Amino acid sequence: MNDSTSARWNVLPLWVAACISMVVGPWDGDAEGSALPVSPTKGEYVRIADEVEANLRNQILDKFFPTAADEKGGGFFENYGLDWTRQPGDTKSIVYQSRLTWTSAQAAQRFPAKAEMYLAMTRRGAAFLAEKMWDKEGGGFFWTIRRDGQPVDGPKQMYGHAFGIYALAASYRATKDTATLDLAKKAFLWMETHAHDSNYLGYFENIGPDGKPANPARANAVGAGAGQKSMNTSIHILEALTGLYQVWPDPLVKQRVQEMLEICRTRIYSEPGYLIQFLSADWQRAAGPDSFGHDVETGFLMVEAAEALGQGDDPRNWTTARRLIDHALQYGWDNDRGGLYDSGIINLEGVVTGEVETKKVWWVQAEHLNALLLLHERFGKETSRYWDAFVKEWEWIRKSQVDPVHGGWWATVRADGTPISRVKADMWTECYHQGRAMLVVSERLRRLAAR
Repeated sequence: MNDSTSARWNVLPLWVAACISMVVGPWDGDAEGSALPVSPTKGEYVRIADEVEANLRNQILDKFFPTAADEKGGGFFENYGLDWTRQPGDTKSIVYQSRLTWTSAQAAQRFPAKAEMYLAMTRRGAAFLAEKMWDKEGGGFFWTIRRDGQPVDGPKQMYGHAFGIYALAASYRATKDTATLDLAKKAFLWMETHAHDSNYLGYFENIGPDGKPANPARANAVGAGAGQKSMNTSIHILEALTGLYQVWPDPLVKQRVQEMLEICRTRIYSEPGYLIQFLSADWQRAAGPDSFGHDVETGFLMVEAAEALGQGDDPRNWTTARRLIDHALQYGWDNDRGGLYDSGIINLEGVVTGEVETKKVWWVQAEHLNALLLLHERFGKETSRYWDAFVKEWEWIRKSQVDPVHGGWWATVRADGTPISRVKADMWTECYHQGRAMLVVSERLRRLAAR
């Protein structure tokens, strides 16, 4: 990307975004705020909260815990077919192992009747991260290891490393096992030493065996090429450091949460409401598609980080979050059937120009549901648009994203709800996105009902 093009990305005036909005119109043809703010009843909140929590227990937690526990090899089995039969697999990944560790920690705090089992699961996961996934010689988490415990060749990817920190912080919060927090601290300091970019801020994506930033010939697991930083890694570092700061309020962790929040809001975010997927080390933006799921997820993560920093009412974060979710509703929302599409080609002015990928992916629906209720709680007195979309998204999930025969969530379905998934679980398909969404949504609904 040349300098003049880069400048266009960074200085798009607000009046241009406003003109675009007037030309293309907001989602569903309604002007902003035109939907009358009719408050849902307490009964509606409670009914949906009960449905969401039942989905959490029956379709998510019960499918993974304690079934996925690997009694011989440690950690969790990663591969399950559509009928939940275990499939062969020779590797275990930091992402999957961390996400099950995190989810079981959250479940232990939500469901006291089964807390003993969930605590055993999160301790199992934390032990696996410490004993198998952590590089005892060079430090840092391996991306994947083989069944015999040997790491698969390749750099340590900070996307996965962040999830290790995230999982350990949550596990400590549930168990109060000090060794778990100690490893979370150690992992943060390792990332700080080896991956933090002191010149342009943020973190490098890949760290080689020599402990220095690496530029592999091929793109890494989240698509970042040589010398690039990615939106995907950056938002999950923000997420991980937020979780760590909540259990270890260290001044440097706080500084890095603030730094990553500002990077997300000022470097990765672009008007009128979408995220740049790939950027250079100095945050110059590269062309790429708009990922609707990451847009809405980041809205939630930014607000969560701001609240952890004591900045919950900062209008900059709420404005950015709202624009991200409004933009996704405008261009990625299936207003006829419900459900959020996957992605679309976007131009420099933030207009999705076509080639919308209309498949509906499980984690996108979960993050969208969560983000919509977040905005309803904040802006529900102004408009009912977020509640209306929330109800429609929930109906989509309940009727089309859940397997009525074998249970669990379909990973991917077509726009009409026809399943195209081939597995229920693999290294990228697990219980974290939908688990977190159901946990947060059910709690928020009950809070709204109690007002």
